[in-house]
Amino acid sequence: MAPPTLSLELALLGFVRQQPNHGYAIHQALSDPAGLGPVWQIKLSQLYALLATLEEAGCVTTSTEPQENKPPRKLFHLTTAGETAFLAWVQTPVGNGRSLRLDFLVKLYFARLESKEIAARLLAAQRSQCHSWLAAEQEIEQEELERGQVYGRLVHQFRAGQIQAMLTWLDQCEEELSGEN
Repeated sequence: MAPPTLSLELALLGFVRQQPNHGYAIHQALSDPAGLGPVWQIKLSQLYALLATLEEAGCVTTSTEPQENKPPRKLFHLTTAGETAFLAWVQTPVGNGRSLRLDFLVKLYFARLESKEIAARLLAAQRSQCHSWLAAEQEIEQEELERGQVYGRLVHQFRAGQIQAMLTWLDQCEEELSGEN
């Protein structure tokens, strides 16, 4: 089966990478208000379906853990394929501005857990990506100006402003994260 491509699936690999765990504990970690809780909401049933997909894809394996007076619970363990997929994903910038709001925030969360260096590389790569987007928007804005397309120019000015705000925020992230222990 193909490796996972959804950010949520890849984020689940990040939780399993931290330590083998059962679905409910992963859900608790994902819902933590001090972590990814403000970014993503997921139902427990959806989480188990995604974990099953990851198992079918060979990214996680399972074992059972006995419990006293309860049925055994399934523990998820990261495979080499899962680790490879996760590490590639967590170090790759997002491909469009809309993905910064969810996908990048999740990547940054896990990049910080990996190391300061991985977080710094992710921020630098995302900043470079944003500069490319900004240059493209400014080029289109100039073309719209030359053609006398006022509305089109306004749209691209707006988009360029959003990208500038993203770059400012990435700078703030880098500054704050460089001061973390």
